[in-house]
Amino acid sequence: MAQAWLQAASDGQWVARALTDADSCPSLRWRGGSVAMSTRSQPAVIAARMGGVQADVKPAEFAQRSCEVAVPAGARDLHIGSVHLPPPPAQIERIVLVGDTGCRMKQSDNAFQDCNDPARWPFAAIARSAALLKPDLVIHVGDLHYRESPCPPGRPGCAGSPWGYGLDTWEADFLRPAAPLLTAAPWLFVRGNHESCSRAGVGWHRLFDSRGWAQNLSCEDPKQDRDGDFTEPYALPISADTQIIVFDSSFAAGRAYSQQDTVFKRYLLQLARVEQLAAAKRHSIFLNHHPVLGFAGSHSGAPKPGNAGLMSVMQAAAPTRLYAQGIDLVLNGHVHLFEALGFATSHPATVVLGNSGSAMEGFIAEAAALRAQPAPGAVVQSFATHSGFGFASLDRRPTGWSLTAWSVDGQALRRCDIEGQRLHCGP
Repeated sequence: MAQAWLQAASDGQWVARALTDADSCPSLRWRGGSVAMSTRSQPAVIAARMGGVQADVKPAEFAQRSCEVAVPAGARDLHIGSVHLPPPPAQIERIVLVGDTGCRMKQSDNAFQDCNDPARWPFAAIARSAALLKPDLVIHVGDLHYRESPCPPGRPGCAGSPWGYGLDTWEADFLRPAAPLLTAAPWLFVRGNHESCSRAGVGWHRLFDSRGWAQNLSCEDPKQDRDGDFTEPYALPISADTQIIVFDSSFAAGRAYSQQDTVFKRYLLQLARVEQLAAAKRHSIFLNHHPVLGFAGSHSGAPKPGNAGLMSVMQAAAPTRLYAQGIDLVLNGHVHLFEALGFATSHPATVVLGNSGSAMEGFIAEAAALRAQPAPGAVVQSFATHSGFGFASLDRRPTGWSLTAWSVDGQALRRCDIEGQRLHCGP
């Protein structure tokens, strides 16, 4: 068995996924029963997309079979082959957060991270440290895959690395380094822009997409990207009064949309669905990759506003607070640092966590952030940031959550209290 894990599905249930070299899928076993897994996708070689941003392209080869099966309610002591998987808990008490974990290799930006140096690409160490926290759930806020171009000659830091969108790159960039955390708890995967159809979408759909397999969603045929690049929002209950709402922003542009744009109309319909989902529980945590109420960093420390494309749609859907009522907390990635924002206005608390492996991109000066607004009318009351590599966790408290930012080796760097939509961080 090459790899196995549990993850949230878009129907609010849990599924087991596995990769195998065998001609058929293994069984999911538990105390008192077993069920054969079904093939999600067959081994295949997907033709390279031509005319993309990167100069070098090649077919995406998937030599292993992808398997899946729904996890029966109440099943305990789960195994797939020799892999032991902890069952989904009835109530989530501790959540580990990682984001933007891959090692950047991108010819169009002449950006080549030292993937062979664990100090310069520390995702494997982060996964080991995060697993020691014994979480009930791991959330990845997007951008798992970064190795898009071949390492240039004369760069020992990334020499020998696989590249492109095939399974060998997914193994190097995520599956192998994430292994101790993949089997520590069930996962919830958020789709980032690196997992859009024109980039690593083929592997995303085969491995981590929350939906069942569908050819028109697979990103294998560019003519079907209008389907493959969008996922309907869904909710995952994590307690009697709290749920997580997942929104796919992978296709969001960095510019504002006109209201006649087909992408604007599609996102607007999806935000209407989010409003319906949020009405089902007293508290909702909203997940998507691109920050709207978070800042982008810079080399000077000056804060930059959030994603303009999403913001233009959200201003039409909910002009005052951008998010539907009932959404207290927003978790994003995309910006390669940690930041936590609390607002004096009615906007939900926001955490940006994009510092779990991919190369850093500037920083944010806290004093400047307290004077700035990530979106019009969003008045920042509390701001904390950390620009080094790391991860974060959320621990349930009687009145909300405790947020902790952790270093690569598991040292606590910053703690914040979240009550409803209010967030405040200590020194």
